[in-house]
Amino acid sequence: MLWIAILASFVSFLDSSVINVALPAISRELGGGLTTQQWVVDAYLITLGSLILVAGSLSDLLGRVVVLRAGLIGFGATSVMCALAPTAEVLVVARALQGVAGALLVPSSLALITSNFDEAPRAKAIGQWTAGTTVAFIAGPLLGGVLVDSVGWRWVFGINVLPIVVTLYLLGVLRAKDVREEGVSIDYPGAVLCVLGLAGPVYALIEQGNYGWGSPLIMMPFVLGILCLAGFLWREKTARQPLLPLSLFSVRNFAVGNVATAFVYAALSIGGFIIVLFLQQVAGYPATLAALALLPVSIVNILLASWFGSLAGRFGPRWFMAGGPALAGVGYLLMLESEIPINYWTQLMPGILLFALGLSATVAPLTAAILGSVSEQQAGIGSAVNNAVSRVAGLIGIALVGLVVGGKLELEGFHRVVAVTAVLLILGGIVSAVGIQNPIKRPAVRTRQKAPSQGTRSYRIFRSGR
Repeated sequence: MLWIAILASFVSFLDSSVINVALPAISRELGGGLTTQQWVVDAYLITLGSLILVAGSLSDLLGRVVVLRAGLIGFGATSVMCALAPTAEVLVVARALQGVAGALLVPSSLALITSNFDEAPRAKAIGQWTAGTTVAFIAGPLLGGVLVDSVGWRWVFGINVLPIVVTLYLLGVLRAKDVREEGVSIDYPGAVLCVLGLAGPVYALIEQGNYGWGSPLIMMPFVLGILCLAGFLWREKTARQPLLPLSLFSVRNFAVGNVATAFVYAALSIGGFIIVLFLQQVAGYPATLAALALLPVSIVNILLASWFGSLAGRFGPRWFMAGGPALAGVGYLLMLESEIPINYWTQLMPGILLFALGLSATVAPLTAAILGSVSEQQAGIGSAVNNAVSRVAGLIGIALVGLVVGGKLELEGFHRVVAVTAVLLILGGIVSAVGIQNPIKRPAVRTRQKAPSQGTRSYRIFRSGR
């Protein structure tokens, strides 16, 4: 079951990151420059981030395995559409449809873990899931670089078909037991408001460089999007079965953990996006070498993510969530020493290694803290909310890159984006240090019971409250 959850999430996370290294090749063939590059990333994230909440409700209504299977089939079909796209506009539309399918994958896969593991084993399983998905998120550029330099950028989408087929096979062979909730309905008005509320501001942030903030083509979508977001929050407060149960945010670790998630994942999206683009478009690296620059992050995460997840299960997540992002932020600050021509080993490698260590210490404890703060019955919607927060944070972060860079990516713009990334990571650590609470360890209580069929006494140890 754990491998099904890892593989199902793997393709979604892989597609979020593998695309970065292919962006220069896509813009060379299809045109559009930085704006096209941002839209290819954000079209996927808009639908993924806004519909992942609907997917959490669908998971409860129809069953996690049913939704997972539908997501896998849809993701495979839309990946083929992306691979065959003849124009930038068709690719952007295909990416948006791919995000719809991707939204069905992550909440259901993570809910499979939370419903099949308890406490410390759950933290370890989440650590293993995190290792797999984070490797997909970070190692994607490496795979993308090899594909772009060998067979072309279209194969960064075609490669998705293989893990999807394997996961569908495992679902059929293992015959995983499905879980459904009674009386669940879907908040469709909330879903529409959420999509429009994200799409409007993101459109304005990306296109403001082309039209200017004074243009009605920018201000109208921006204002309408903000109004839709306000309407979405009002709808969720008054709906009988909201997509986003605001009551979840009354749980301290859930609320604080999601704020930390927003900072950390915005930084992850911005950092991965800008490093790969900078190395190709400014430093002159081929796609494969640009992707290899982030290989240490994958290796460190493979080695340490599960271990940090286990440690968080034993000692609590608070200080891992505080120290990890701060360490990762310092890693990005070290990259401010980079100059042209780039010396990777002295200017980037130390910061990347420090970032990798901090990231490994952060992600599994962060996920465990958030999902451990809600009941098993709320696992589906809890994981959906957390994943929506992470994707929306990445969506907004990518949309802001053009504003920070200043329209054209050069060394000074790279330094500005790196500094913003570092600040976001450090803020995530500060939020965690101040707000996260470690679970209270209940002492073991020794109770005495008589064996039912013997006169001798037997002793059993029970944990209070279990």
